[in-house]
Amino acid sequence: MALPNKPKGELKAVVDPEIVEHDVDILIVGGGMAACGAAFEIKKWAPADMKIVLVDKACLERSGAVAQGLSAINTYIGENKIEDYVKMVRNDLMGVVREDLIYDLGRHVDESVKLFEEWGLPVWKRAEDGGNLDGSKPAPTLREGGAPVRTGKWQIMINGESYKCIVAEPAATALGADNIFERIFIVKMLLDKNTPNRIAGAVGFSTRENKVHVFRCKSAMVACGGGVNIFRPRSTGEGKGRAWYPVWNAGSTYTMCAQVGATLTMMENRFTPSRFKDGYGPVGAWFLLFKAKVQNGLGEFYAGGDAAKAELSKYMPYGASAVTPTCLRNHLMINELKEGRGPIYMATDVALGAFMDEKKAAGMDEKDLKKFWKHLESEAWEDFLDMSVGQAGLWAGANIEPEKIGSEIMPTEPYMLGSHSGCCGIWTSGPNEDWVPDVGADKGRSHQYKWGYNRMTTVDGLFTAGDGVGASGHKFSSGSHAEGRIVAKQMVKFVRDHADFQPELKQSAQELADELYAPVRRYHEFVGASTAADVNPNYCKPAGLMMRLMKATDEYGGGVATYYMTSGKLLNICLDLLELLREDAAKMAAGDLHELLRCWENYHRIWCVETHIRHIEFRKESRYPGFYYRSDFPNIDDENWKCFVNSTYNPDTEEWKCEKVDCINIVETEPWI
Repeated sequence: MALPNKPKGELKAVVDPEIVEHDVDILIVGGGMAACGAAFEIKKWAPADMKIVLVDKACLERSGAVAQGLSAINTYIGENKIEDYVKMVRNDLMGVVREDLIYDLGRHVDESVKLFEEWGLPVWKRAEDGGNLDGSKPAPTLREGGAPVRTGKWQIMINGESYKCIVAEPAATALGADNIFERIFIVKMLLDKNTPNRIAGAVGFSTRENKVHVFRCKSAMVACGGGVNIFRPRSTGEGKGRAWYPVWNAGSTYTMCAQVGATLTMMENRFTPSRFKDGYGPVGAWFLLFKAKVQNGLGEFYAGGDAAKAELSKYMPYGASAVTPTCLRNHLMINELKEGRGPIYMATDVALGAFMDEKKAAGMDEKDLKKFWKHLESEAWEDFLDMSVGQAGLWAGANIEPEKIGSEIMPTEPYMLGSHSGCCGIWTSGPNEDWVPDVGADKGRSHQYKWGYNRMTTVDGLFTAGDGVGASGHKFSSGSHAEGRIVAKQMVKFVRDHADFQPELKQSAQELADELYAPVRRYHEFVGASTAADVNPNYCKPAGLMMRLMKATDEYGGGVATYYMTSGKLLNICLDLLELLREDAAKMAAGDLHELLRCWENYHRIWCVETHIRHIEFRKESRYPGFYYRSDFPNIDDENWKCFVNSTYNPDTEEWKCEKVDCINIVETEPWI
C-alpha cells in the first residue's frame, strides 16, 4: 500500500486523526536490507492463511542505509573460512563479540549475495588476465564460480547505485503490495495485556494522512536501523543535516525494543568513522581498491611509523594484531590532530600515481597507459557516484581533483549501529544448536546465549535483525539481508508453536491515538498564545529540542567538541541533562505531520542516547579508543571488563539495570587475544 509523495508544503495535522486497526500474525517493522530479507524469505515457510505485513517509515525502494547506493558489498565469505570471518570481527571489535551469532551469519550471507546478482545487481569479476571486469562486462556469476573483484579479504566490488531498488523488488513481490504499508512511522511496540513479557502489537502514524495505525500481532521483527543525529554533527548551518549514516535513523530499533523490556547489549559501543571531510564520503574503496594511505599535514605517512607502533603497543593485545582495529586506526589519526600535525589527508594522488608507476614498470606503452589512466580515474569517481554523490559534488564545488591532490579526511560525530564496524544493539538468542554455549539459565535470558528461537530478543515473540542485533558487527548490507532471512523462518516457527495465542493490547486504540497525537493537540491548544508559531511559552518545537540534545551529548558524552573524551563526572551530568530534556520533550508541539515525525524521532533519540551514556558510565575502561575515551579510566582492562555490558529497562517499575555478562570464545583465538 504505497502512499503518494506529499504535495507542495507540509501536511497539516488535525486534532482527531482517523484510527485504523489491523489484526496480523507477523509484523515486520522497517524497510531496509534486513526487512527486505525477511519479506523475501518468509512466504516460503508460512502457511497460506498466515497474515504477514511490512510497515516502513519511508518507501521500500529507497529505504535504509543502502538507500543512496553502494560501490561494494562488504561481507562475502566466498573462498574464505567462516572461522576467519569470526576472528576478523572479534579482533576489530576489541575482543567482545557474540561469536555464535557471527558464525551463524557467516553460514548464510553468501546466499543473499548470490541472490542479489541473480536479481540484477552488477558484480565485478576478475578477468583471466587478472584485470577487473566491472558489472557491465559478461562473466560467470558467483553461483557459476565467477571470481569477484576483491578490495579486501571480505569485500567485493559492485555497480550499486540501484542496489536497494534491486533488493526491494523481489521482497515486495514475495510479500504482495497489499501487505506493505509505506510512509507509516511505527513509534511504539506493545506488550500483551494478559501474557507477561509477550509482544502483542505496535502503533504508528502515517506521514501522508492524518491516520493512526494500530497493529495487533503474534510476532514482530523490529529492524529500523541505528541512531544518527544523537551527537552534534561537524557540519553546521545549511549542512547541519549532513551525516554519514542515514539521517532518518533515530535509534528507533533500540528504543522501541528497550521500552517493552528487551535487554540491550554493548550500547557503550559507538562508531566514529573517518570519512572525507564535509562530504562524509566513505574511504573504504580508496584504502582497499586503490591502496591509498593517510598522511598528516607534514606529509608523513604516520600510520606505519615507529611512533604509531609504539602507540599501538599501549593497547595490547589488540594493537599487535595483523590488521589494526578500526577504533585504533582512528586513535592514531586523533593523536596526529591533537598534536597539531593536521590536517589529515587521504593521499589519493599518490595512490593513483602508484598504480601508473606499476604499469610503466611492467612495460605498458604510452597509448595504453593513457587509456588505463582514464579507466582508473573513472573508477575513482564512480566509487562516489554509486553511493555518495554529495562527495563528488563537494570535490567539484571546491575545485578539487583527487587524482592530483590529496583529500582531507576527519573523524565524524558518533553513531549507534550494529551492522557496520560497530556492535551496539539488542541481546538475542543464538541458534538452538549444540555448539552454542548453554549458559546463564539460572540468571535469566539476559545472561543466556540461546533460548529457543534464533535472533529473538528477551521478549517473547519480538525479533530483530541488522543494526538491531548487538555484539555482532561487520554484517553490513548483505549480512543484514541474510539475518532478515534467518528471522523470517524463526518467526513463522514461533507463531506456529503458539497457535492458540490471541493478542490483546493494554490500551485502547483511542488511548494510543491520543498519545501519538499529543504534540498536535498541544500545538492547536496554545498556538494563539504568541504571534510566532515557533516561539511559545507553552511548548517547544522539535528542531530546538534536537539542538539541545546534541549540545548535551557532544559536550558531556564525548563528542567532537572534546575529541571524544568524557568521564564519569561528565557522563552523570549528561544523564541529568537528558532527564530534564525528557521532561521538556513532553511539551513538544507539532503543527504538521512532518513535525509530528520529528517529535517522535526526538523521543527515540533521547532514549537511545541515554542507554549509550548509561553503558559508557557503567563500563570502567576505555574499550574503544578512537571511538570514545574515559579520562578517569583511560586504558583497556581485559582482566575486569572483557565481558558484555547488558542493560534491561523494566516497563512496570521504570527502572534500569546494568550488568556484566560473560564473553565466551567459540572459535580458537589468535595468539594476541
